[in-house]
Amino acid sequence: MVGKGDAPAPREPEDEEEDNGGVVKLISAEGFEFVVDKKAAMVSNTLRNMLTSPGGFSESRQGEVRFPEISTHILEKICRYFYWSLHYSSGTELAEFAIDPEITLELMMAANYLDT
Repeated sequence: MVGKGDAPAPREPEDEEEDNGGVVKLISAEGFEFVVDKKAAMVSNTLRNMLTSPGGFSESRQGEVRFPEISTHILEKICRYFYWSLHYSSGTELAEFAIDPEITLELMMAANYLDT
């Protein structure tokens, strides 16, 4: 029973977890925040699992993921890759994703963790 002035607790929409809409905040080791479309973040299987698993990851509830081991310049490149991947995943267009040789190792380590 709902008392006067009390509203029923909002129901958690189950479709929302499956929905690729909305945004996700990705936070680098230095604290820099990247706000990306959830659909773009889903390019990463690790992020997909964090954001959609029924296990109750705090990342899913808060819509933000902290990466204490990934520096800002690497996380920026990863975010750019997410959008590049969405755009070119159909295979109808071809474009190279440019990577500076100086960041290759660090980027590969982060990509391995993110399963992208």
